[in-house]
Amino acid sequence: MELGWDPLQHTSIYQRKEDSDDSDGEGGMGNVARMIMRPPGHSGKAKKGHLCFDASFETGNLGKVDLINEYEYDLSIRPDSCNPKLRFWFNFTVDNVKQDQRVIFNIVNISKEKNLLMDNMTPLVKSTSRPKWQRIPKQHVFYAKSHLHHNHYILSFSFAFDKEDDVFQFCVAPPYSYSRLQTFLNLLEVKASHLNQNFKRELLANSVQKRRLDLVTIGSLDPEEPKPKRRVIAIMARVHPGESPASFVCQGLLELLISSNSIATTLRKYVIFKVIPMLNPDGVFVGNYRSSAMGTDLNRSWHLCNPWCHPTIKATRDILTMLDKSKV
Repeated sequence: MELGWDPLQHTSIYQRKEDSDDSDGEGGMGNVARMIMRPPGHSGKAKKGHLCFDASFETGNLGKVDLINEYEYDLSIRPDSCNPKLRFWFNFTVDNVKQDQRVIFNIVNISKEKNLLMDNMTPLVKSTSRPKWQRIPKQHVFYAKSHLHHNHYILSFSFAFDKEDDVFQFCVAPPYSYSRLQTFLNLLEVKASHLNQNFKRELLANSVQKRRLDLVTIGSLDPEEPKPKRRVIAIMARVHPGESPASFVCQGLLELLISSNSIATTLRKYVIFKVIPMLNPDGVFVGNYRSSAMGTDLNRSWHLCNPWCHPTIKATRDILTMLDKSKV
């Protein structure tokens, strides 16, 4: 299923409001919101080349910007909610650029030093005129200790803005938002009904911030079909918000399972699938790396979960316990 243009994947990259002279500042959850970086001594309306940083959107994360010189910026990740030690996910936009303007961005406060950046993973970028994500070439990316930053590891990358009117978006991995999931599940329900497939979507619980924890059940319920003893397979994704590739895998799996593909047809005959596509919707929404909105690593809370602090984990554990005790 092709969703096409997704206005909810990034809420401001294509629909930018007009700037005002006082549009500098911080957005919700400590993210910068339309922060214009003027050189020292400059006041009044920003000129082309005075970069405007924004992370005040769903899945966004950028906590602070420091102008080092005309060409270089130190960027600080906003820590996970209520968990200042976790800083890795970043997702922000830059606009008001000048044609052929060259810059160096330094991500200066990554908390997890040993990560895929050591294995030559590079940040992603896309823009208004090039909406597909691309990795920044390795020769423009450096991940090393910096004596200018207390010998901490920093991620530095150089970039040339080639189109003045574009909005450029940078992130560590392709974002997959809570809103995108809801849009996808709505479309999947419609498609499943047209294909006459057994597809059940139900609200398993609400998160602390009242977002949906969806449970999707897929399996053949044709009354004319013989009913072999079927196993139940439970599939869960996005307990850690920063692991966004898992959502793309889960989406592809759901698309396959409701299709007319011969493998999918056989699977539905012998297996009931219980899929929870997003275990941590609050953390995903606010742009955390590993935590829920309350600062908890939900994947370390299964044995301690309660309905007040970990409602999504509690509801998931309850349904898994029920399935384990059932004879299905």
